Amino acid sequence: MIWEESTFYQNAVKQLEYAGQVMNLDPNVLTRLKMPKRALIVSVPVRMDDGNIKVFEGYRVHHSMSMGPAKGGIRYHPSVSLSETAALAMLMTFKCSLMNLPLGGGKGGIAVDPSKLSRGEKQRLTRRYTTEILPFIGPEKDIPAPDVGTDSQTMAWILDTYSQELGYCVPGVVTGKPIEVGGSLGREEATGRGVVYTIIEASKALNIKLDENTKVAVQGFGNVGRAAAKKMQKIGTTVVAVSDYTGGIYNPKGLDLDHVSAYIAKNKTLGGYPEAEAISNEQLLELPCDILIPAALEGQITDKNAAKVKAKIIAEGANGPTESAADKILFEKNVFVIPDILANAGGVVVSYFEWVQGIQKLFWTEKEVNNKLFEIMSNTFAKVYAVSLEKKVNMRTAALICGIDRLSKAMLSRGFFP
Repeated sequence: MIWEESTFYQNAVKQLEYAGQVMNLDPNVLTRLKMPKRALIVSVPVRMDDGNIKVFEGYRVHHSMSMGPAKGGIRYHPSVSLSETAALAMLMTFKCSLMNLPLGGGKGGIAVDPSKLSRGEKQRLTRRYTTEILPFIGPEKDIPAPDVGTDSQTMAWILDTYSQELGYCVPGVVTGKPIEVGGSLGREEATGRGVVYTIIEASKALNIKLDENTKVAVQGFGNVGRAAAKKMQKIGTTVVAVSDYTGGIYNPKGLDLDHVSAYIAKNKTLGGYPEAEAISNEQLLELPCDILIPAALEGQITDKNAAKVKAKIIAEGANGPTESAADKILFEKNVFVIPDILANAGGVVVSYFEWVQGIQKLFWTEKEVNNKLFEIMSNTFAKVYAVSLEKKVNMRTAALICGIDRLSKAMLSRGFFP
């Protein structure tokens, strides 16, 4: 089928099948979880600034809604496809279940390079896409959020378009919104902050000290990678490398992240940064470091480079950055991998907080948000780590077992219709 085309989707199914085998998952549940509930492909015509109409292809996929409305980001990237979107929706299902949220898994996106769009073009693209997927989304059906290539402004445009169609403001239709229109304090940094919370818990479990001698490399200096890098620096570790889509920079003595951020704000990319050695994204993964945070795109660590990874801990800020074949190599090397559905779950947890606050019209302080996030992340890490020790499996399989177990019980309790 068309959503099975990508290696990313096939990889997600392999991980599901292996976890199902370890936990003796009901074969009927396993069969159902291999495929999404439904998928929508839409044409998104946009009038460009030069007056011409250009048509982009967009998607929205619901993987499972057994435990609540679908939840998942909207991605603007040239590589977006139906198969990739379906794989990401599947991971969202397992992530929401693992974090004990009353939500299912969804994902959306448009095959487009947002860096080549003007602000007006991006707004028109977003509003037209919203009208095309409008029957699919809503506070009780499917709640989108930002992802690669989108941000709080994108969510504000979706909120406004959806609300215009209904005739009144519906803040619960999206999360990751600006604070002024119902966003939650702490949401913007939540994913990166959650990554660091799991690293802190992993260091305790492995008896690794986090101090200035701890070297950290971050692939991807976007919203997630930047927040994680700055938080790692704040707790006392040394960030030696970061990267963006143009490549990376490396300084074994440590980077001044404020200076790096200011450089990017002025020059748009890391290219030409003067106070560090220029490296490729591939080289960054193989640097001598203690903690590696892949926070860019999927499929970065493969069977070809996994043996060259020198980090003791890998915390997956991105979705699907490690392929199945690489997982086995890393496990044999005793590299501790904190999987994506656990490590980067801080974003969906605080998105859930935002959704709840919007429905209740009662908002929390940033301290309340961060404290609740830490409690959920640390408790879930402990649960997953215990299963990994008990079953003698890696953390990814343990996390999937925890998430699928809850999901399976929900599906079996509801029964099969008709």
